Amino acid sequence: MITALSAFRDEAAAWCRGRNGWVRLPLLLAFVYYVAKKSIHPSCGNVLSPINLAFHESGHLLFSYFGRFFGVLGGSLLEFLMPFFLGIHFYRQREFFGIALCFGWLATVFSGMAVYVGDARAMALPLVTLFGAEPGVAHDWNYLLGKMGILRYDFAAAAWIRVLGFMSLAVCLGP
Repeated sequence: MITALSAFRDEAAAWCRGRNGWVRLPLLLAFVYYVAKKSIHPSCGNVLSPINLAFHESGHLLFSYFGRFFGVLGGSLLEFLMPFFLGIHFYRQREFFGIALCFGWLATVFSGMAVYVGDARAMALPLVTLFGAEPGVAHDWNYLLGKMGILRYDFAAAAWIRVLGFMSLAVCLGP
């Protein structure tokens, strides 16, 4: 595993040689800014927020065919899977900057998800649905964590998801 990661890093370094990294720097710094700002002000958004929300809501519809639990989980799941699979696509093409962008995008997904998971018990966040606000709409993570019997661990789960976000950001900015 370590050998494979080392080979991947060497291949990425070879890809970078001769390319102008300064052109890409503002975009990478934008990911740092967003994740840092989201950590301080959880309600802030960015240019990817509407895209993440669209995939989140689409995931509810897509996974609803597998029952209520997967329909609810499907929102966050598809939101995570989109940058993940796009990263795999870029990996197959050996497009290393695209891979870095996907990890940056994934960092925005995780930072937003951490806020949502951390709100599971309080349910203070305004909920958005595909067809507008509806009475009786359940908070995804209150339902999911409650169904699994681990609702009291919402802050711990949010902290771990936040760590995944920072790890994704570190890979995005990696050497």
